[in-house]
Amino acid sequence: MDSLDQIFVLAKQALLGLLPVAWQPWASAVISVGAILAVFPLLFALTTVVERKALGRMQNRPGPNRVGPWGFLQFAADGIKSLTKEDIVPRAADPVVHFLAPLVVVLPPILAFAVLPVGRNMVALELPETGLLFFLMVGTAVELGVFMAGWSSHNKYSLLGAMRALAQLLSYELPLILSALAVVMLSGSLSLTALVERQSAVHGGFLVGWNVFTPWGAAGALLFFTAALAEANRSPFDLPEAESEIVAGYFTEYSGFKFALFFLGEYLGLFAISGLGITLFLGGWLPPFSFLGWVPSWLWFFGKLGALMMIFIWLRGTLPRLRMDQLMQFAWQFLLPMSLVNLLVAGLWHFTAAWPLALRWLLGAALLAGPWTLYARQFAARHPRRIYRYVT
Repeated sequence: MDSLDQIFVLAKQALLGLLPVAWQPWASAVISVGAILAVFPLLFALTTVVERKALGRMQNRPGPNRVGPWGFLQFAADGIKSLTKEDIVPRAADPVVHFLAPLVVVLPPILAFAVLPVGRNMVALELPETGLLFFLMVGTAVELGVFMAGWSSHNKYSLLGAMRALAQLLSYELPLILSALAVVMLSGSLSLTALVERQSAVHGGFLVGWNVFTPWGAAGALLFFTAALAEANRSPFDLPEAESEIVAGYFTEYSGFKFALFFLGEYLGLFAISGLGITLFLGGWLPPFSFLGWVPSWLWFFGKLGALMMIFIWLRGTLPRLRMDQLMQFAWQFLLPMSLVNLLVAGLWHFTAAWPLALRWLLGAALLAGPWTLYARQFAARHPRRIYRYVT
């Protein structure tokens, strides 16, 4: 089964063996980039179809069912439509910045995939000391693309959508980074590959030591993926493009293929941040139980990624959109304080390594449950449930 696990690595090595030694580093980079550009955009295309069909089932309406078997070639029709639609640029817009903005939104997630290990020995660019820093720094470039799109359009609705998007992205970056910092504290490394290998210890003879199986890891994963939803503009945090309020947000003045690039960038960003969460908390390519080690590592990674996508689709079909004040206060008054509390719990988990496991769990859960309940009650008190009365 090891050959099946390393089938893509062995295939790449076989291809490189056919070339002169001097060409092999460049060919290796081209093959890795080609694999990223082939896999993740295809995953985006399939996810859009699955999402539309799943939401259609949730809302008791038909989803895409005409193009291809069971409608699963709908993404091809959408792509052709986007390529053939007219590209309209407002007369007062800045044409250069207007053109570059969609590219700036798409490129950072693609660069982030380069340091993301999707299987054992399957990482395009191994950065032993700065992998996580590279991922987080590249991700911040998306904010520049969002601002470029809103500002260059010379449209007040686009600019308003860009400002709302920037406020949201900057606010939710803090709890996301702080929740990831807890993993770095206990692992002692910024290498994404090393962070996965630190979770490979087997407990009880069969349970693999994912970080999510600890109190600080479970809380950190919940905080991380909540912030990731906001970073990716997913429901219920899709305020930057609230079409009922500001037309279509920062890409109001975009059409054709440029418009499609913004959606591609959002989904690629969602895949990238979900992949980082899998690496930090869900064991990366590792199985949950040691006796499942025969399953290929890359299959575990993409299986976890697919499961997260289904959860995000489920949340989109279930939760209503927040108001802007609720969104901002949720980040600053709940997620950020809980992220700081989780850092404290992670530190105590480290310094109580000699204690019995049950006692460490009890202490960590108690330290998290108290502030969690307090902040939740305070947040609910500031935002009481609305009661609507209708005249009959």
